[in-house]
Amino acid sequence: MKSRDVKNWTQRNWTRKHTLIIGLALILLTNAVALLGVYWNRAGEPESQLALTQRELQQSNGWGMYHENSGVSLRIVWRVPTEQRSWNFAYTGGNPVWLDKNKMASLGFDVNPPKEMQSNFRWASRQLSREVLLVLELDGPAYQNSLQQAQQFAAEQDAKLAARPNDKSLRQIAKAAHDQARMEEDNNSRLFAVDAGLDLDDLREQYPDRNRYAIVRAQVRPSYLSGLDKFTGNIDKLSIEEINVPYEFHSAFDTRVRPATTGQTSGNLTFDVAFGHRLEPWITGITAGEQ
Repeated sequence: MKSRDVKNWTQRNWTRKHTLIIGLALILLTNAVALLGVYWNRAGEPESQLALTQRELQQSNGWGMYHENSGVSLRIVWRVPTEQRSWNFAYTGGNPVWLDKNKMASLGFDVNPPKEMQSNFRWASRQLSREVLLVLELDGPAYQNSLQQAQQFAAEQDAKLAARPNDKSLRQIAKAAHDQARMEEDNNSRLFAVDAGLDLDDLREQYPDRNRYAIVRAQVRPSYLSGLDKFTGNIDKLSIEEINVPYEFHSAFDTRVRPATTGQTSGNLTFDVAFGHRLEPWITGITAGEQ
């Protein structure tokens, strides 16, 4: 082998070796940073701790799958207070009534379109979503109001049916309204987004009960409701939407139970969920009992 060939071969192997070393170092550094983040999040007392049931946490990768897939994750099911008066009370996300123009301005969004802007909808949609702090309320006034709405709607449909007892369409609507009222009482998530802000201390001062109110991070974007000529905000998603179940708790899941979907529960498990310094959730315990 010529000296030039030897030199080129040596340089290639030297480069490959250094590339491998740098790659391994980056992987180790990334894992170390992630572990430090988890440690800091869970150090000391949790920022909040909620007892969620399978109404609020639903398995996202199918029941009975962990025999083939060792990972089990739970999706956080949350809702927003709305003015909608129908039997569709169980949707996640959307435009809560409290996320109005003034609230969006306090979150740093531009709520005053320029005079030359002809389309308010286009102006709102051009603004990017941003991460804010979101207050989640468990089984509080927002849920009670939603339950009352469902029951009131069912009563209104009964009154309409009583006036026209032979109307098959009204009978179907009344039955659906009662079914939804029962779902609201027994099955739908009781976890509602009730406020948002930018300062954790300010929000915690307003919502001091750490066993009823969790503060998390979420993505919010501007929205313009053309039909109502109203500027508002839309909560797209939580920054962390799923929680991994530690292996030690996998035995709590019954593989014979059917998957849970929105508006349906599939058991009577209660999850102790802690939210740490970084407002990231993790499961500290699982018990079986009444929901």
